[in-house]
Amino acid sequence: MRWHPPLPLLGAWLALLLLLTLTVTLAYVPLGHFNSSVALAIAATKATIIGAVFMELRRRGPRTFIFAGAGLFWLGILLWLGMMDFMTRT
Repeated sequence: MRWHPPLPLLGAWLALLLLLTLTVTLAYVPLGHFNSSVALAIAATKATIIGAVFMELRRRGPRTFIFAGAGLFWLGILLWLGMMDFMTRT
């Protein structure tokens, strides 16, 4: 008897591979100021897939969403503070 992976896991794996290919391909395309925006959009899509499928956030209650949102809020604060340090240096 062979084991077959569930369809959502297979779809998530294929989507992550596609996004990885897109990331590597776009790393060699000169997009000017849009390089970091495109890279962050792809990374956010990957994080959404991982959170929804592998962390099973789509099947959890509202308390889990509150804590996941708090983690994302804290990450945003850390990124903002890091960017402010970078922007204020001479």
